[in-house]
Amino acid sequence: MPESRRDDTATIAALGERGLIDRLRQRAGAPPPWIVIGIGDDAAVLTPERGTVDVVTTDSLIEDVHFRRAWTSAHDIGRKAFHVSVSDLAAMGATPRAVLLSLALPPSLALSEFDAIAAGFLGAAAAARTPLVGGNIARSPGPLVIDVTALGSARPRRVLRRSGAHAGDELYVTGSVGGAAAGLGWLAAGHDRKTLDPAAHASIERYERPEARLRCGQVIARAGAARACMDLSDGLADAARQIAEASGLGVVIDADAVPVDEGARAWAEANGRDPVMAAVAGGDDYELLFAVAARRTRRFEAAARRCSGLPVTRVGRLTADAGAWLARSGRQEPLPLGFVHY
Repeated sequence: MPESRRDDTATIAALGERGLIDRLRQRAGAPPPWIVIGIGDDAAVLTPERGTVDVVTTDSLIEDVHFRRAWTSAHDIGRKAFHVSVSDLAAMGATPRAVLLSLALPPSLALSEFDAIAAGFLGAAAAARTPLVGGNIARSPGPLVIDVTALGSARPRRVLRRSGAHAGDELYVTGSVGGAAAGLGWLAAGHDRKTLDPAAHASIERYERPEARLRCGQVIARAGAARACMDLSDGLADAARQIAEASGLGVVIDADAVPVDEGARAWAEANGRDPVMAAVAGGDDYELLFAVAARRTRRFEAAARRCSGLPVTRVGRLTADAGAWLARSGRQEPLPLGFVHY
């Protein structure tokens, strides 16, 4: 939205709810033809995609729980809200079709911050070809809250669930793990970013600017190469446990195989922690963990090569015996729980 003069002292209260909605609608641009009704009505109306099922998910980001405005730019907060939400679609092998954005905003929020949150969110949505079709704006007496509902589509027989794994399946993870948790650690410790080395800066980038693995989830699902999948919103250890428990199985993670993020290793060593334990327990990576039948590993690895250069690593296996373990140096130790809210 072009503005001849920017007033950094203006707040959202001065513009009002309808003014903010109009501001979002103008920034969102024209919707694609399959959206019958978009922003501005009581509900959105979408033309269904033939031969697919709808995949729907929702996520909330709460100030001082999932982000701090003192640390992270408003633009990156908005961008993160989009990627965190559509990461669940990636884990199901779905293609995003639309998003709904609900904001609970303190009246003192600067209009420039509102615009930056919107720019970050809508920029990420446009890059993923996912239009904003509605939502809600409400006053918050406390923290800023961003709630996103994401709608996707998938072929019925290609939807990936947590519960589809079998004993003997191999576990593969995309990218590296532990970086985002390390980035949060550097920020929480109050380090001056200017004094940190490149690995620490990269970790902070992982925390503030996650990337949903949409293409990889879609490629693997369409190839029928995996039996189950989950994203690493709460860490590798949590995802491995949840896939195992949902499938009635146990799990063993190979410590030597875990692709520990370089920044995570530096943070762990600087704080006297075991790098592997810290990496598998840390959340906010938003990588994908796949369970793959042993007879389909070649198919999986061939499909993974089409994941836009994203590395994929075998990190463990699912077992008939219950329990969650980390195997290291010929012995097994309990797998940590991962991130928990309570």
